[in-house]
Amino acid sequence: MPGIISRIKSYARSPQGRRTIARGRREAANPRRRSQARQLLGRLRGGRGHGRQY
Repeated sequence: MPGIISRIKSYARSPQGRRTIARGRREAANPRRRSQARQLLGRLRGGRGHGRQY
């Protein structure tokens, strides 16, 4: 596992990684994108049973 973490760290420090991080921060600041991300995470966490009311 240390190999994976060190590769992620080195990518994050590279120019391309910095661009990716900056883009992610911009997208996270956008309310519409934030809502889309919440919906996606809800689908991933929830699995089945969408639309059911308890």
